[in-house]
Amino acid sequence: MGRPSRLGDEDRSDYASALDEVIASPEIRRLLERSGVPGDRLRVRGLAAVARTAAAADAEYRRYAALRLHAQGGRRDRGPRPLSGPGDQERPGAGVLAVLGVLTPVLAAVAAATFLLLGYGLRLADTLPALADTLVGVGWFSLVVAALAALVSVVALYRTAARQSAAAVPGPSADGSPALAQAREAWLVALRDRGIRPFLLQELAEAEASAPGAGEGRGSRFSSPAFAGPDYSGPGFEGSQRPAPRQPGSGRP
Repeated sequence: MGRPSRLGDEDRSDYASALDEVIASPEIRRLLERSGVPGDRLRVRGLAAVARTAAAADAEYRRYAALRLHAQGGRRDRGPRPLSGPGDQERPGAGVLAVLGVLTPVLAAVAAATFLLLGYGLRLADTLPALADTLVGVGWFSLVVAALAALVSVVALYRTAARQSAAAVPGPSADGSPALAQAREAWLVALRDRGIRPFLLQELAEAEASAPGAGEGRGSRFSSPAFAGPDYSGPGFEGSQRPAPRQPGSGRP
């Protein structure tokens, strides 16, 4: 069979949900109350033992993973993507286009305001009428360019957001297959019954056996109250150590 399969990142939430279901079962809750072990600590132990508990349902998980891969069209994860994000940002030059899309409306608007102010200022001063007309014309042209560039940037932004949202949503074939749903349920049942529940029962049994009051009363039937104190002296030992009384009329001093 080889080494057990490691759970993918998309299956970690399913494992945590299955662990919570087992902990919330009446059997585990009763043992938790009797042993005094906090439920949060038991959950942490279960999450840390994912490799051990998931190995008990490895056959079901392999079948579920194979069906899911087939339903997704054989697409495999190519590893983590760069921090720059998905989509067009991966292509060389995409950053330059994004910068131009932002700067073009701003620069065109600034140029339009400058040209219009200078042109209308010259008209009010009634000097250089030809230059004033040229500046006004260039100013209005720059204003139109700024409006068009802003519109294009907004449309491109919405298209990029919609494309990324569509890529993030899984296709209907990945979750709508009855065989895939049955394989997932079979894996979760095997994971709960053969992996998580036996592990939690073992943890609770060990916690109850190592509790401070678990060993009280043991060995009491092997000790006698007569031997409880260190100052015990057996009968006859104290009298044998006393000096014999002197007889009257004895010639001994």
